[in-house]
Amino acid sequence: MEFFPVFLDVKNRPCLVVGGGEVAARKIGMLLQSHAKVTVVSPELCEAVRELADKGLVTHHQTRFIPEFLDEAILVIAATDDSVVNAEVSVAARELRIPVNVVDSPDLCTFIMPSVIDRSPIVVAVSSAGAAPVLARTLRARLETLIPASYGRLGALAGAFRDKVKTHFPRPADRRLFWEKIIQGPVAEMVFAGQDDAAKAALEKALAAESGDAPPRGEVYLVGGGPGNPDLLTFRALRLMQQADVVVHDHLVAPAILELTRRDAQRIYVGKERNAHTMRQENINELLVKLAQEGKRVLRLKGGDPFIFGRGGEEIETLAAHGVAFQVVPGITAASGVSSYAGIPLTHRDYAQSCVFVTGHLKDGSVNVDLSGIAKANQTIVIYMGLLGLPQLCQELVKHGLSATTPAAIIQQGTTVKQKVVTGTLETLPALAVDAQLKPPTLIIVGEVVKLQEKLAWYKPELGEGSSFVAGIDATVE
Repeated sequence: MEFFPVFLDVKNRPCLVVGGGEVAARKIGMLLQSHAKVTVVSPELCEAVRELADKGLVTHHQTRFIPEFLDEAILVIAATDDSVVNAEVSVAARELRIPVNVVDSPDLCTFIMPSVIDRSPIVVAVSSAGAAPVLARTLRARLETLIPASYGRLGALAGAFRDKVKTHFPRPADRRLFWEKIIQGPVAEMVFAGQDDAAKAALEKALAAESGDAPPRGEVYLVGGGPGNPDLLTFRALRLMQQADVVVHDHLVAPAILELTRRDAQRIYVGKERNAHTMRQENINELLVKLAQEGKRVLRLKGGDPFIFGRGGEEIETLAAHGVAFQVVPGITAASGVSSYAGIPLTHRDYAQSCVFVTGHLKDGSVNVDLSGIAKANQTIVIYMGLLGLPQLCQELVKHGLSATTPAAIIQQGTTVKQKVVTGTLETLPALAVDAQLKPPTLIIVGEVVKLQEKLAWYKPELGEGSSFVAGIDATVE
């Protein structure tokens, strides 16, 4: 983050606005909504600011800015059309260590005015660190449609019960569980329906029914994080990611997805790379049981889909054997997500009427995969975790009946800005992959559908972001 996100309490405190035009009027309006005491310094005022001054809502000094106006201010905004004056305000404020915002000049600011969704007491702020204010406003407009005005009333109801709930539940974890039930349950629905009195009564009843001494009930959320692009997460996955107390995550979970988990949640890395296992699978299974039995909500976050080469079945077998509650949230598996972003349909009426998924190495780390039953015409083969065994895999597919000229592709970090696609044939692909210096995670696709890649490749990350497209034996990689 380029700026530290913070909300300032300016209620009944002196704030200075230098400038009296339409832009200044918008800033003054936000300060007044926050109940600040606003002083305006400007030789001239637009009609909107003049009206505020005439009503005594702001104090106006009809003069040019001088540093003495900062003597009592706790915050200053420069919104003139004179760049020299704006710079003077910034310098003077910085010398006194007063937070300053200069409109449309991020380099002169010590804080940024965000786009705001106001559902008081719930307030959501969106900022681009001054780089793209129109984009921030666009995002705000989208969020406006997702956050009903009634969320403000729900926030006020929660605030009215905050002290009572804190007394009833001394442990923070218990309070969080209680509030999540309220905010995501019938009480919230009553507020949204305008039944505030009924919501208050239901909240009172729910509080009386809950025992502050009861041990919390643990649960495990087995969640698929998809192939790497956060945009491909499901709504349910994101909701559970925000609820979990502990995050147990794999090597293939993208950092951008991990950042969407609750910031105060404990994170435990149990990633397994080839010949480098942080924790054996049996120990991971036992860890999930232990954490849940301690009353924690555990997010078991995996790349792709937990039931497709993700050992999710093994984990929930152990949970079920120990009577631990669990939920499973499917994710977009690499075969589906990566092939889509690479422009390679897994099935096509003219090229492939079936598709099969296989893993490139087995439990003992070998690549001794039986390909005899899958090397068929008009079928797409998707191979997970096959980069290191690529030469042997291609040889075995040819040995079991596929032509050496069968189209094949290997995709590195598919769906992300670092996506790299290499296409060739079973004969040429191993050498092309070496030339491209590919690294895991990768996905291999074999079949006639690969012919469509050049025509259907819609996702083209910018060069310079570590991504490129490589086709044919003469291609080079930047």
